[in-house]
Amino acid sequence: MAAAGPRRSVCGAACRQLLLTLVIFSLAGEACKKVILNVPSKLEADKIIGRVNLEECFRSADLIQSSDPDFRVLSDGSVYTARAVVLSDEKRSFTIRLSDKRKQKQKEVTVLLEHQKKVLKTRHTRETVLRRAKRRWAPIPCSMQENSLGPFPLFLQQVESDAAQNYTVFYSISGRGVDQEPLNLFYIERDTGNLFCTQPVDREEYDVFDLIAYASTADGYSADLPLPLPIRVEDENDNHPVFTEAIYNFEVSESSRLGTTVGVVCATDRDEPDTMHTRLKYSILQQTPRSPGLFSVHPSTGVITTVSHYLDREVVDKYSLIMKVQDMDGQFFGLIGTSTCIITVTDSNDNAPTFRQNAYEAFVEENAFNVEILRIPVEDKDLINTANWRVNFTILKGNENGHFKISTDKETNEGVLCVVKPLNYEENHQVNLEIGVNNEAPFTRDIPRVTALNRALVTVHVRDLDEGPECTPAAQYVRIKENLAVGSKINGYKAYDPETRNGNGLRYKKLHDPKGWITIDEISGSIITSKILDREVQTPKNELYNITVLAIDKDNRSCTGTLAVDIEDVNDNPPEILQEYVVICKPKMGYTDILAVDPDEPVHGAPFYFSLPNTSPEISRLWSLTKVNDTAARLSYQKNAGFQEYTIPITVKDRAGQAATKLLRVNLCECTHPAQCRVTSRSAGVVLGKWAILAILLGIALLFSVLLTLVCGVFGATKGKRFPEDLAQQNLIISNTEAPGDDRVCSANGFMTQTANNSSQGFCGTMGSGMKNGGQETIEMMKGGNQTLESCRGAGHHHTLDSCRGGHTEVDNCRYTYSEWHSFTQPRLGEKLHRCNQNEDHMPSQDYVLTYNYEGRGSPAGSVGCCSEKQEEDGLDFLNNLEPKFITLAEACTKR
Repeated sequence: MAAAGPRRSVCGAACRQLLLTLVIFSLAGEACKKVILNVPSKLEADKIIGRVNLEECFRSADLIQSSDPDFRVLSDGSVYTARAVVLSDEKRSFTIRLSDKRKQKQKEVTVLLEHQKKVLKTRHTRETVLRRAKRRWAPIPCSMQENSLGPFPLFLQQVESDAAQNYTVFYSISGRGVDQEPLNLFYIERDTGNLFCTQPVDREEYDVFDLIAYASTADGYSADLPLPLPIRVEDENDNHPVFTEAIYNFEVSESSRLGTTVGVVCATDRDEPDTMHTRLKYSILQQTPRSPGLFSVHPSTGVITTVSHYLDREVVDKYSLIMKVQDMDGQFFGLIGTSTCIITVTDSNDNAPTFRQNAYEAFVEENAFNVEILRIPVEDKDLINTANWRVNFTILKGNENGHFKISTDKETNEGVLCVVKPLNYEENHQVNLEIGVNNEAPFTRDIPRVTALNRALVTVHVRDLDEGPECTPAAQYVRIKENLAVGSKINGYKAYDPETRNGNGLRYKKLHDPKGWITIDEISGSIITSKILDREVQTPKNELYNITVLAIDKDNRSCTGTLAVDIEDVNDNPPEILQEYVVICKPKMGYTDILAVDPDEPVHGAPFYFSLPNTSPEISRLWSLTKVNDTAARLSYQKNAGFQEYTIPITVKDRAGQAATKLLRVNLCECTHPAQCRVTSRSAGVVLGKWAILAILLGIALLFSVLLTLVCGVFGATKGKRFPEDLAQQNLIISNTEAPGDDRVCSANGFMTQTANNSSQGFCGTMGSGMKNGGQETIEMMKGGNQTLESCRGAGHHHTLDSCRGGHTEVDNCRYTYSEWHSFTQPRLGEKLHRCNQNEDHMPSQDYVLTYNYEGRGSPAGSVGCCSEKQEEDGLDFLNNLEPKFITLAEACTKR
């Protein structure tokens, strides 16, 4: 199946395959008269049909026009169709007008369009049999013009199948534009295969329709395979180019150089890309204000740049540009789009601030300070309230003494001149100042920073006032030797009247004198010593002695000054040894260093000379002095010096001969550190006050009353009722004897119990309260009570014979006398001690006082030694093992 032969000429693809030939006849003198173009009978829109050499005809032409609106001519001579054209006649002509507006000349070129003639080959006489080539069922290129004017339905082409020669074939189509959106745009005649379009098509919406053609017989048999049938929509320049923004806003500095980029404008065109319909060209239609022209735009890129350096924000701060974009590469027949571009000129510091006048005057009263005396306005054409407009003022000359200060009022941009240091009319009646001004921001143009326009002179007139006395200088100095005689007169503080420049008529008073050493003469201001001046008493010693003085005139106006007295030192103090008491540990320390100081100035001080004056022969023999440095000496003793406290006189003398002797107490002690001997010396040297003596006496009286009470109680108990023997045996008893027992027991609280008559209390191994065997045995018992067994070491515990510090017994109630007990125990204890000293690992025998290992905390058994310490208040563990008779009593005590 294929398209019909006669209709092939209407297809766009067939048209594009035709060769266009341009023939230009250049006859002498008639080059501008006629041009012949061979073209097909049907011409598509926006297609080039030839080119005319316009420069050969009229080189200086600046306007090109076509007499036929169906054709347009570009500046290079290219001839395009403005719309689809069908040449009904064999020939068609139009005229190209070339004009030069400056020379007021015009020429014409005639263009003749002729049909392209087909050249048919003559068939060879020997080819008597005609042979038909077999057609193929293949897609045939086809196109239609966008926005076609019809008439509709518009015939596009005929589709034909080879099967139609043998069968009755019916044609149908499908695809977008048929049974897909947009519906019913195309249809095909069922019998003939003629394809039609029913309405105009917008290429920007549908650029191609991919249809499928079918050929089938009446019984539904497919005569051929489906044929893809693409229909391309040829573009028409029907869309205006559009800027991306309706209004562009750009900024450019007024100090910009030539060629500075201001901004970029951009436009789009919906027509077919890469054709003349979308080839855009930019231009500026209008600038407001109109002159001068300051901007240009690149025709292809849309970049706006400056073409002048006369941008001045102070003249014009904003420009408005009407931007134009035109397709068809800017040809007059191209479609146009416009937009507005607002260009704001930003401020630069291209205007220096200027004073409104060159000279100013101001007035100020003398002695006034921190007062505003003048405001200086300036003018600056730059943008207000920016760094280009704000100014800084500077005092260039005349303020060497720092009396003035100038600042800027941020609101008004004025210079505020102030007096910050009092002015004196008597010293200077007027002051001339030179003020300079510049901006905060640096200048953008090459102009001097300071010119004649930004300097001004200010004359400050000082007004005279009737002033009080002046104390100038505020501090005056005088030098006085110490120890000067009382009543000595020295020049004092001097004030003066600024009007008369002298001190006549002024009175003086003393406001402050730290030590009260001087008085002031009210008329002359001289000072008189009222006490002896002592430099060493002043603190610190080397500082000046300041006296505050008040000067008063006849109108009781006053001023205050300081008289600084420099007290000159004299050698009135001998050196002094710092130590009073020293300790020397013999033999570890062989000497001690003696230090001395002199409160006088160094010129009257060191080096010091130490010596031992005429002393006792013993001191001279045992002690010696040697020099260490200018302020110290070394006191050494001989080896045969005894341990005792020595009183050694030492004389020290300064360089001027002032000397002093000091008795130094030296304790030569047997120790390893001086602190050990100092404790003893402090306790020996304690002096009790009256309240301490009274407290000691009261303590002694209290002690005697306690002893008297105890003695009375003992005698009363001896004469009282005695307990029966069986009751004593039922008492709380813990047996601490570890050998075959006797009737000696120790009670739980550490007391020794013998019989029912043993009601007295004492200590084991000490003297009893009732003695019947004589004082000698009692003395022996006291001596025996101090013997120990501390050389016997078990598991870290030490036992002593006097550790049972509980009760004692009367001698007459003991079964054995002390002599018998001593004779029995002394040899045995000596032997045990000897054996323990020989071998630390020796195990003691069974009849010896045993040492037990640690049995844990809270053991109810307690110690088994007869000499265990049972007198502690917390030693109540024996209550864990009470006899039945005392259980009830123990429970009652526990509840309490």
